[in-house]
Amino acid sequence: MAACGAKEQAAVAVKTGPGVDNDSISLGVLTDMTGPFKSSALLRIKGYELYLSQLNDRGGVCGRKVELKLKDHGFDVQKALDGYFEIEPEVLGLIELAGAPMTAAIEPDLMQTRTLTAPASWAASLLGNPQMMIVGTTYDLDVINGLDYYKRKGIIKEGDTVGHVYVDGSYGGNALEGSKFAASQWGLNIAEQKIGETTADLTRQIGELKAAGAKAVVLSTVPQQTAVAVGVAAAMKWDVPFMVNVVGFDPAILETPVSAAVQKQVSVVTSVAPFSGNAAGAKEVAAAFQSKYPGEKSAIYTVHGYAVAMAYTAVLEKACKANDLTRDGVLRAFHDTNGLDMKNLTGALHFSLVGRPSSTQSYITRPDANAPGALTQVEDLFESELVKAKGTRAK
Repeated sequence: MAACGAKEQAAVAVKTGPGVDNDSISLGVLTDMTGPFKSSALLRIKGYELYLSQLNDRGGVCGRKVELKLKDHGFDVQKALDGYFEIEPEVLGLIELAGAPMTAAIEPDLMQTRTLTAPASWAASLLGNPQMMIVGTTYDLDVINGLDYYKRKGIIKEGDTVGHVYVDGSYGGNALEGSKFAASQWGLNIAEQKIGETTADLTRQIGELKAAGAKAVVLSTVPQQTAVAVGVAAAMKWDVPFMVNVVGFDPAILETPVSAAVQKQVSVVTSVAPFSGNAAGAKEVAAAFQSKYPGEKSAIYTVHGYAVAMAYTAVLEKACKANDLTRDGVLRAFHDTNGLDMKNLTGALHFSLVGRPSSTQSYITRPDANAPGALTQVEDLFESELVKAKGTRAK
């Protein structure tokens, strides 16, 4: 009776907006469930569902169950726009918006509707939008942390050349900012190789980096290109270490002929814990996944989804305490959220620093065909001193 009374009181006292009724809070997922990024999107959705099922078992938020409204855009901008305008009036916010072209097309309306949105991206260009919730650090800071790891291991040193193969756009361009900043501080030379998202043959690019004497190569590529780049290097008998942004890795790579070379030469830098990681939160995700989906394979994308759901609903709980589940109330709570403990799924999150990443720490992992999720943790969350310096200069 007390629980029912509390729920009834919450339903009456709390101001509500789109997607909120007396029993539920609806959040939108606008993603690629049938296109080229299907595998990662579906695993992120399982991550959201894992966390929300636990949350709802505890009573939800403000006595309301948190539910998802899914919409597939198949990595098509027009389908994304159509899907967005269909679900936007029905949801309090978007817990996922996937795809840089889709985000760019929808972003102006998000500003108008004041919809808190978690993009499936770590591009620094999104930090200027006060409606965007980026859970984890940005591509440039991940690269700096990754190169810091190589420097501490003696793989690179002052005067060395580091290659950087990157896809043109907000992802690759932002990652390149990180390698250039590290080079300027450590006396490195960066050999750039810009490619398109659909570039399939990297023989010339890898050949030029080998000829330049690169001691290491950063790959800010899509997974298929990561596999091609490592395969080309192996064919050239070039045993160079590759540091890969996490979005450039897919466990499916380890089922291809380049698996051995990838496991030997590649490190993956990520601000999200690997599925088989040592973090308390990662162990929770793994246990929940294995219980709910016995026998199924998972990956880091499930951890990412779980972490985003954890952060997003923490903001909703903060808005609930202020008795305001309108979009404006949620945004106020978002901008007032600092030091959010993520159980090391990612670093503690700070959302009130306008224009700054919510976290600045990264993990170093290695591809491992025998590990659940295909990545093994090599180094715990850490932050390079250069990341701190870059942040100071950005203030």
